[in-house]
Amino acid sequence: MRRVSAAVSRRSVEFKALATRSHQVVTLAACTGAATGLFVAGFDRLIVDGMVDHVLRLRPWLIAILPGIGLLMALLIRRSVDPQATPGTADEYLRAFHDSHHELRWRPFVSRTLAAVVTLGSGAPMGLEGPSLYSGATIGDRLQRRFPPTFKGSDRRVLMVAGAAAGVAAIFKAPATGAVFALEVPYQDDLARRMLLPALVAAGTGYLTFVAVNGTEALFPITGSVDFTIRDVLGAVGVGVVAGLGARAFAKLLRIAKRIATFRRPALIAVAAGCTIAGAYALGRVLTGESLMVTSGYNVVAWAAAPGHSIPLLLAILVLRSLATSSAVAGGGVGGLFIPLVVGGALTGSIIGNAVDRADITMFIVIGVAAFLGAGYRVPLAAVMFVAETTGRPSFIVPGLFAAVAAELMMGTASVTRYQRPVNGPFERNGA
Repeated sequence: MRRVSAAVSRRSVEFKALATRSHQVVTLAACTGAATGLFVAGFDRLIVDGMVDHVLRLRPWLIAILPGIGLLMALLIRRSVDPQATPGTADEYLRAFHDSHHELRWRPFVSRTLAAVVTLGSGAPMGLEGPSLYSGATIGDRLQRRFPPTFKGSDRRVLMVAGAAAGVAAIFKAPATGAVFALEVPYQDDLARRMLLPALVAAGTGYLTFVAVNGTEALFPITGSVDFTIRDVLGAVGVGVVAGLGARAFAKLLRIAKRIATFRRPALIAVAAGCTIAGAYALGRVLTGESLMVTSGYNVVAWAAAPGHSIPLLLAILVLRSLATSSAVAGGGVGGLFIPLVVGGALTGSIIGNAVDRADITMFIVIGVAAFLGAGYRVPLAAVMFVAETTGRPSFIVPGLFAAVAAELMMGTASVTRYQRPVNGPFERNGA
């Protein structure tokens, strides 16, 4: 009886210690989320309100050359602050996730963040989500290393994943998307495990902190039809197939651009990339009269949803926009690729919607986004959550799922990042 009593007593002590550590982990995850949300809110306000809005009011020839200037400034900043800092942001999160020897330190964080400010603030066609995810992951990683006793026996990546979830949740005002993306993106066909609760807590607090500063306005307000039939579901599979092939081509282009960014003479490459973006901007301006080749691309999604565009024009904008984004990556720009994938999906959906002569192409655009994004980053679940949360229309989930699965099958083993790996697969330490 004494042995049984002693065993029960030990188990009780272990359970209490585990419960205490769990509460501490959740509390630290909430702190990580709040800190990340506050940082991302300031980052978003600085880039969008403080810089991009002013850039878009300039003369067209100035808008055309500013991204190239931003790429050169980003290169200068990285060389000055931390010469070892690469342009990667989401890639850095994946490196640290898979490689226990790779820490997310403050000095490269400052280097990449300042480089992201000049890259994105000058109008380069990349998104804010990459630096936002990276900032949250860095905050979480550094915080967890300050409290090692709390995480004794826990995964070393708990707060890093939680911070990444908070960064994505904040910048997109989509807490479920942030949690799912941070857990889904490290692997090609699986989710990271044992981190769901901290990721959800951090995503929630990150979102709340962000919207307390920048408001709750919907990212993609949708006004079209939300009803769908079995015929639409079958059509979603077709959209997924086309989007998957398009995402595969875009991913290949981005992988090539990342390799170019590692070549010698980066300043010369940045100049060439700036000239390419300027050329794409000029041609896009001639074709549409609008500035569709610069900034993250939310205006392109709205433009693609408007009626009256011909299929050749939509296809031309898709090609030019893909070329401009790839050029920014090749030139060492620091930014995200999530929104460029969203833009590609919206244009693909608009092309298909106009090809089948539908009066309302809303469904095609939303499904195209889910498929293109899900395939490009190999995150079908996060992509479907994204379109549901950012449009405010959960009715898009079912056709979006079918499209995302079809696109995933078309993608094969390709991805926009080589730091993502198959389950139990080898990690490529020297990837770009």
